Amino acid sequence: MKLATLNDGTRDGRLLVVSRDLQHAVDASGIVATMQAALDSWENVQPDLENLYRSLNLCEVAGSFELAIEQLMAPLPRAWQWLDGSCFLSHGELMQKAFNLEPIENIERIPLIYQGAGDDFLGPRADIPLPSEAHGIDFEGEFAVLLDGVPMGCPAEQALKHIRLVLQLNDVSLRALAPREMKTGFGFLQAKPSTSFAPVAVTPDELDEAWVNGRVHLPLKVEWNGEWFGHPHGGAMHFGFHQLIAHAALTRKLSAGTLIGSGTVSNADRSVGSACISERRAIETIAEGAPRTGFMHFGDRIRMEVRGPNDDVLFGAIDQRVVQGGWTCA
Repeated sequence: MKLATLNDGTRDGRLLVVSRDLQHAVDASGIVATMQAALDSWENVQPDLENLYRSLNLCEVAGSFELAIEQLMAPLPRAWQWLDGSCFLSHGELMQKAFNLEPIENIERIPLIYQGAGDDFLGPRADIPLPSEAHGIDFEGEFAVLLDGVPMGCPAEQALKHIRLVLQLNDVSLRALAPREMKTGFGFLQAKPSTSFAPVAVTPDELDEAWVNGRVHLPLKVEWNGEWFGHPHGGAMHFGFHQLIAHAALTRKLSAGTLIGSGTVSNADRSVGSACISERRAIETIAEGAPRTGFMHFGDRIRMEVRGPNDDVLFGAIDQRVVQGGWTCA
């Protein structure tokens, strides 16, 4: 099943069921009004949503319409809790080597996760407004999962059943602001502006054989200003999403609508490129002593997409432009 959120002028939008090829959609508000409401009562509404999805794909549902990606918000426009990991160890190893960072203790046994800002997610075609190019504007291609309610202490072997939807995202980062925030030990704030999401969230069964051990076993294709930047494979994720859930739920329950990210998709094979600029700069620093690639400028475009084994559409593409934004005097 594929779900999206239509921008209807409200803060949380209106839930849509989307066809498998992302060409058509139907209003799901007769079943449940919003994505958050669906997650709050998933077991009750999921069968009806699935029936609507099947009917839509068979062209047997009244009221369907052509899907306009530019009219979509993030699948979940705001989340009670947004937790982002760093689960591709090759990314961390590169940063450590390039910038002479101290190794993190037990990184292979204990997941790295920070709590981000979930109050203002961006849709797949929305501009990315930022105050200054001097902040070091970077993109980060990731995967994420949306959960129903998870009890405190949920073990990893029970956690997969709490994953209701899988998503693809661009976790925008401001690299010039990150070092100081990391040194404080309090985590990111200014360095992590609004995160952007691909058009639809999908149930794990839509990924078929690509969903293995709580990981998306597919390449994430990244283009910057129309040029190939990388296609690293999601199967290299060191910790599966079920392990991230268990880690996050060790001392607290996780409310329905909690969103957990994988961190930047990264592979040890450097020939596949990267999913963020910082990683390419690290590779250049190691090889040449200094980075050659700069960060993003206003007007730059970033495109990210995941396709299935037969080139079938899954989440749809993120395709956005970076623009100057911020407070102005009225």
